[in-house]
Amino acid sequence: MEPKSSVPEQRIRIPNPRAVRTDGAWVIYWMISSRRSRFNFGLQRAADWARYLGRPLLILEALRSDYPWASDRLHSFIIDGMADNAAALDGRDVTYFPYVETEAGAGRGLLEALAADAAIVVTDDYPTFFLPAMVAAAAAKLDVRLETVDSNGLLPMASTETDFATAYAFRRHLQKTILDHLAELPLEDPLAEELPPPRAVPRKVSQRWPAASANVLTGNRRSLTSLPIDHDVPVAPIRGGSSSAASALRAFLETRLDRYNDERNRPQADATSGLSPYLHFGHISAHEIFLEIMRRERWTPEDVVPPANGRRAGWWAVGENAEAFLDQLVTWRELGFNVCHHRPDHHRWESLPDWATSTLSLHARDRREHLYTMEEFSNAATHDSLWNAAQSQLLREGIIHNYLRMLWGKKILEWTSEPREALEVMIELNNRFALDGRDPNSYSGIFWVLGRHDRPWGPERPIFGTVRYMSSANTARKFPVREYIERYGGAGS
Repeated sequence: MEPKSSVPEQRIRIPNPRAVRTDGAWVIYWMISSRRSRFNFGLQRAADWARYLGRPLLILEALRSDYPWASDRLHSFIIDGMADNAAALDGRDVTYFPYVETEAGAGRGLLEALAADAAIVVTDDYPTFFLPAMVAAAAAKLDVRLETVDSNGLLPMASTETDFATAYAFRRHLQKTILDHLAELPLEDPLAEELPPPRAVPRKVSQRWPAASANVLTGNRRSLTSLPIDHDVPVAPIRGGSSSAASALRAFLETRLDRYNDERNRPQADATSGLSPYLHFGHISAHEIFLEIMRRERWTPEDVVPPANGRRAGWWAVGENAEAFLDQLVTWRELGFNVCHHRPDHHRWESLPDWATSTLSLHARDRREHLYTMEEFSNAATHDSLWNAAQSQLLREGIIHNYLRMLWGKKILEWTSEPREALEVMIELNNRFALDGRDPNSYSGIFWVLGRHDRPWGPERPIFGTVRYMSSANTARKFPVREYIERYGGAGS
């Protein structure tokens, strides 16, 4: 007995065998990665259940303090999003319960307490970081059905049978299948249809686990100082939340998309979208971005018959700037989700292709001209002014220019004692400081440095073997970088 689902079945997974309680007090949507009220298949599925069962809908958005790399920077960005959600859901037929853990472990038991009276719990299906383990633990504890819903991208993760070794192979798959999935879009407003009247959180729950105060949600940075998180990583200048995400998308479409193809790799051009932090935290949907791009291009599905040749350009039937951006948003971003979904070891050395581990291992003991410690890397204290500038941007802003991020990783490979150490350094720096770290797409970038989704390149070089080589000197010859270096500098500049 289930509602007629408005969410594609391939996006729904049931990680526990429990029954739905038809007499439960409410339906819970446990918002853990798609932290938004629009274009959200998870919220849409929960609303379907609420209407079908005639039960109120409770949205629980909780922020724990003990997740890996928890810091002022990441906490602040997430809390910005919670404030936007509180505003967007105010007056709607739902109960929104934002919870910010004030002590490590203080939130333990909250979901179980709410679920004790629930008909069903619906949450987000996200394939990396600590979230899969957290959901698995919840599935084992809850005595009511838990559903997970994939609202990550245009292609459902479960629609593929295996991971793809190259962007070319994945693009061929997209060209054959994507139009069918574009016929099943999330609703812009999943709460537009009438819902049962909301119900207040029981007093016994709200007293033990008080909802985040207005002082916290209104962005009072002082409220972060008492939390047991890393205060050495400061709040970034970029604010989080769906409102900021929408503003960033408008700015990109109006001022930068028209030069994206030619200038996105130029560090001084400011031609990138700036959307990756918002995508990572679920403050904006890939579907919404796609639809806005295509409205601008006056595109309809009837305009295109994909050639299924795996080529990057020419298959969306839009302008070259939009096509170049869509290859990043759809092909490369969703390739990362594909790997994380099919490879639980996606964050480990062993997940690299055999040719890459073989060539890097063969050259693991090659002499390095420069070697740096984690502290020196972290503080942008190398001999290379361009690398220092990129790391300084990461420290200050929580982002690195897209092209320089590749160079950043290649130099870490060159300046560590062996490639496994390089992997550890890249993951630590990226996940600690980057707003879009801890994400399938950022793991793709890190592992691309070591050969994932690439091929062997000649000539064979010291340290790199046949893994693709990059240098700061070549980058400076290809693109103007002087203003970028002057802007960000670095300890070793």
